Amino acid sequence: MNFLPVLVVEDDADLREAIVDTLTLAGYQTLEAQDGSSALARLQQAPVGLVISDAQMAPMDGYALFEEVKRLYPGLPFILMTAYGVIERAIDLLRAGATHYLLKPFEPQDLIAEVEKHLLRMPEEGRSDVVAESAVMRQLFSLASRVAQSDATVLLSGPSGSGKEVLARYIHQHSRRHDGPFVAVNCAAIPDTLLESTLFGHEKGAFTGASHAMPGKFEQAQGGTLLLDEVTEMPLALQAKLLRVLQERELERVGGSKTIRLDIRVVATTNRDIQAFVEDGRFREDLYFRLNVFPLKIPALADRREDILPLARRMLNKYAQSAGRATLTLSAEAERHLTTYSWEGNIRELENVMQRAVILAAGPAIIAADLMLDPQTGLAEQVAPDALQAGDEADADMRSLEKRHILETLTAVGGVKKLAAEKLGISERTLRYKLQRYREEDGDTTAPSP
Repeated sequence: MNFLPVLVVEDDADLREAIVDTLTLAGYQTLEAQDGSSALARLQQAPVGLVISDAQMAPMDGYALFEEVKRLYPGLPFILMTAYGVIERAIDLLRAGATHYLLKPFEPQDLIAEVEKHLLRMPEEGRSDVVAESAVMRQLFSLASRVAQSDATVLLSGPSGSGKEVLARYIHQHSRRHDGPFVAVNCAAIPDTLLESTLFGHEKGAFTGASHAMPGKFEQAQGGTLLLDEVTEMPLALQAKLLRVLQERELERVGGSKTIRLDIRVVATTNRDIQAFVEDGRFREDLYFRLNVFPLKIPALADRREDILPLARRMLNKYAQSAGRATLTLSAEAERHLTTYSWEGNIRELENVMQRAVILAAGPAIIAADLMLDPQTGLAEQVAPDALQAGDEADADMRSLEKRHILETLTAVGGVKKLAAEKLGISERTLRYKLQRYREEDGDTTAPSP
């Protein structure tokens, strides 16, 4: 069976052994923990597809463990084992999101039936860009595999550059709609005046310049998946219309009266604290609940460091192949720098770093200097001088290339640091630091002449 392990949490060693033996004989992999604290440590070390926990344990009982699992691993199935006398608390946990409860003593077949029903499968990597070496990402993709089988609306949250669109495409590829279109629209990149017609389409003559009828993104996604990227940037007036479309699964084009039925799956993303937006009145609460049917939260790259090197190697292969340097590798020192850097720009920043490194690498392996990662902007420790295999002249050339790239990008976006940082794949803080360093060096913050 292609399932993730079951984590059995029980302080009674004999009962824990009996449960593990039952599951093992049924063909399931298991992990063990004797209390809530050790269970949380296990969850950090390895991906898990289901937690089965006793209710009464010390120092952390099953109820406290559930709250931590819900907070740290939202969506991970959780079954509570409880005695008849405290069934009310188990029911409260069901209302809070637990998967099921088992009354002690229970029959082995009852345990196996619940495991078969709720256990998550291993994420499939064959048809997507999935890299999931960390436990948290393996569990996340397992949850994504499960929700992909339904048509439930999914809300993906996480910092910019963390891979929200990759996860959205994974859900589409593993759904029954995988042969249909995947249509993405960035709600933050389209002017407010055009967003409505972009989403819902328009009829000829609906507004000045509408010389012919045009289907919107919803119609283009018929039979497939529509990704509403950065949905929190949508203006309030349009949120009301979006809510109606999501509720009724039908729309009318701008300037039209014909009702168009929709057969789509909607996935939305945000890099904001959407609940704070709701509280501040910047996002409709009813729309939030309509989108938040199945929430998935993607952690920052710095919180899943086991994924950094596999991602870096995949990107290296991509750009090295394009450059005709298929044998290019990462040196041990370069790998150490990659795993200790802060990655405020997440996967997007990592991709930019690897693309630059392929360009700068002079030998058969990328060295630390090729990465151009600044210790003052996130590297955990200083680069040792003997690790830099390039001479002073080569270092100066690389700094000059970096400076030219940054300043020309800044000029291209009219001096707007936020836009420049996004294009460069670095944080605004990193960009400000580098500009300040240029000022201190030579007082020059204008793009050098070609």
